[in-house]
Amino acid sequence: MGSKTVVKILTLCFFATFAAIGQDLKEQSKPIDPKNMDPTMRPCDDFYRYANGTWLKNNLIPPAFSSWGSFTELAERNNDVLHDILESAAKDQTATDGSNRKKIGDFYATGMDSTTIEALGWQPIAEDLRRIDALTDVVGIQVEVARLHSNGAGGLFGFSSVQDLKNSTEVIGQLSQGGLAMPDRDYYVADDARSKKLREEYVSHIAAMFKLIGNDQASATQSAATVMGIETRLAKVSRTRVERRDPDKNYNKMTQEELASLAPAFGWKKFFVDVGWSNPGDVNVGQPEFFKEINAMMNDVPVSSWKDYLRWRVLATAAPYLSSSFVEEDFKFHGVQLTGVEELLPRWKRVKNVIDRHMGEALGQLYVAKTFPPEAKTRAMEMVNRLKEAMRDHIQHLDWMDDATKQAALKKLGAFGVKIGYPDKWRDYSSLSIDRKSYFENVRHAIEFGVQYIIHKIGKPVDKTEWGMTPPTVNAYYNSSRNEIVFPAGILQPPFFDFKADDAVNYGGMGAVIGHEISHGFDDEGSKFDGEGNLRAWWSPETRRKFDARTAVLAKQFDGYVAVDSLHVNGKLTLGENIGDLAGLSIAYTALENSLRGKTIDVIDGFTPEQRFFLSWAQVWRRNVRPEQIRLQVRTDPHSPSEFRTNGPLTDLQEFYEAFNCGKTGAMYVPPQDRARIWNYR
Repeated sequence: MGSKTVVKILTLCFFATFAAIGQDLKEQSKPIDPKNMDPTMRPCDDFYRYANGTWLKNNLIPPAFSSWGSFTELAERNNDVLHDILESAAKDQTATDGSNRKKIGDFYATGMDSTTIEALGWQPIAEDLRRIDALTDVVGIQVEVARLHSNGAGGLFGFSSVQDLKNSTEVIGQLSQGGLAMPDRDYYVADDARSKKLREEYVSHIAAMFKLIGNDQASATQSAATVMGIETRLAKVSRTRVERRDPDKNYNKMTQEELASLAPAFGWKKFFVDVGWSNPGDVNVGQPEFFKEINAMMNDVPVSSWKDYLRWRVLATAAPYLSSSFVEEDFKFHGVQLTGVEELLPRWKRVKNVIDRHMGEALGQLYVAKTFPPEAKTRAMEMVNRLKEAMRDHIQHLDWMDDATKQAALKKLGAFGVKIGYPDKWRDYSSLSIDRKSYFENVRHAIEFGVQYIIHKIGKPVDKTEWGMTPPTVNAYYNSSRNEIVFPAGILQPPFFDFKADDAVNYGGMGAVIGHEISHGFDDEGSKFDGEGNLRAWWSPETRRKFDARTAVLAKQFDGYVAVDSLHVNGKLTLGENIGDLAGLSIAYTALENSLRGKTIDVIDGFTPEQRFFLSWAQVWRRNVRPEQIRLQVRTDPHSPSEFRTNGPLTDLQEFYEAFNCGKTGAMYVPPQDRARIWNYR
């Protein structure tokens, strides 16, 4: 589920954003199909494999994919719908010029025109490279950094707009650490053998890319080493992902004068004007120490080295949209080496992903019209209301939260915003120029449009109608600065939400997802934001102390799980999401029991509603994963691997032990005194 910070919204599971190929997609015959289970496994020993063992055995990972699970099955079904929409739009001769349908059709057509793309080779970036080659001083380097930020290549640091964490009605600019092309700073500094080998592969990859634009082996090797040196220097002063989870430490609002004093060697005033922010005001500097290092690098890194770095930024960003030699070399590292994927996705899926990323609401509007009727939105809202009521009940029963904090928490819960399915106000793409001439130019225009959309929000009131995900996305999120939970149409389908299924299935699936997102407003990060979305201390010190003690138990629990080889789950990195899973299950279980009150209890396929609730939870997380992908996930993703997301919170729930008559036996059993008890008050 989504990140809680306002700075960035992460995906529920990043693997859900891809799409698989070569898989025979079939709807399972029942909401909970016993054929997917492994009856030889005791539920109290390993519930994940008890619930999913046969499915895991029979569903191998397709060659073009790093994992395969319930999320990807649903994403693939959504992709089929999107494929039809794109093909139809591309063939539509009657679409009005300037309309969204015309633009996505033209965008798709150019992306599918492999003949033209191959003929162009790397010519689409030739002018960028010539301009960089002509640079002679550090001032020119800084001008080019601004240009690359404007066209999406970025580099050196991150720049965006965010809600002011302490004034949630306003949007300000934000500078943050960045400039790395590998997924995380740890890839540059970790001392294990695999990390060292991966760094060697990365340098070879950079050199191979330079050779594709005509560099000889010697110069390509030297340039690659230079790039690696600059990125490593940036990585060494970058905060870890755990450190970046603390919103207090990442809030460092500065005037322009203070920013200039922090890093005087960089021309900030000109940078902001060049990227389109002509009247810069205060800016949040997420990691001031990072910008002190940039200041030093402006003084001691040679211009020739900066030119290599900027050329690499252009190459690395453009590669997926150039001819096949660039696409394949990019895939060789980012696909094969980092995630273990064996084949590229077919072109149409790659192009679909690009259009969804840059014109997602235009594509999503057509998707919603085909897949998401109004009654689905109504039923989902009903479930959200039931989950909010269950959360209210849990807050009132807490023994670690004092009365004053409880009242503030209930007030915050009452102020939650809820978005279901799709935006009430669609994004306006009328100023975005798309035609049938060049795929690369269409991509660049779309990126530049997106960058300006972000920048032009600075200094203006927050638009609370805005969405952070596109409608077809199989995901959900909580935004702490807006105090809102958001559920795109893409996830409101089986196995998460099935209007034909019994309540137990829906509460174990979508109900637990909704509960998870609600709880993010009160986890280790979200609890630092009040009901208006402002970063401030509204919990009493004693409540915070008790909460931290309880969450430390959960962090230690997940630290003990071995993800692959000797690599453990990072309990601190995944803490917020693990709190969300435990809370989501607890809250959803209460909502289920409330819904069953006064009704005849049906046993289906031999399972009680309580058992089906937990089986539904488990099937949502079933996933086969390549070891490379697990390593990447453990290092970079705040979500735990699937089997631990399934089993981990169950070991802390008395309701689970009772549902399957575990007693005090089974490999999963944890004595009550050793369980993490946060929102689960039994």
